[in-house]
Amino acid sequence: MPARSSILSTADVRRPMVAAAALTQFARGGYHGTTVADVAREAKISSAYVFKLYARKEALFVAALEACFDHIVDAITSGADAAADTSPTAVLDSMGDAYADLIRDRTLLMLQVHAQSVADIEEIGAALRAGIARVTDFAKRRSGGTDEEVQQFMAYGQLCHLLVTARIDEIPADWARILSRGIRHPE
Repeated sequence: MPARSSILSTADVRRPMVAAAALTQFARGGYHGTTVADVAREAKISSAYVFKLYARKEALFVAALEACFDHIVDAITSGADAAADTSPTAVLDSMGDAYADLIRDRTLLMLQVHAQSVADIEEIGAALRAGIARVTDFAKRRSGGTDEEVQQFMAYGQLCHLLVTARIDEIPADWARILSRGIRHPE
């Protein structure tokens, strides 16, 4: 039996590039407002080639969502590495700061919001849950925090999504101040 080549095929090289293009386009237009042709244009390849790599639009969206969660896990890993000490609070706070820095560019944030809006599409809902599970499991394992501390970390992350997408943190009303209290956002 001949040895397998360690050289990647063109398809293997292009898949991450197409997933990155899909992430950008789906974050901008959502699942229903983005076509495979939009992704192909962003990736500078033909729609037919996109379909060769990802047989259905759902699979393309899932690839974008998986790339999104890869970026998130990379960021919170760096945040955990930078924690002032190894206490669960310090690690979770540092991970939260790293995530806040990451979503300064709203692309990853908006893709997650769009994924939530179409989570009833089985394949997308499963990928969204898998991504949230990755982040939750990593936060629990890496911080050593209690279930309640990790739940609060995840809940604050979702509240940050709401504050940023609806620009609530920019509103000088009492209700907005209540929701924004204690939550830091990078300038």
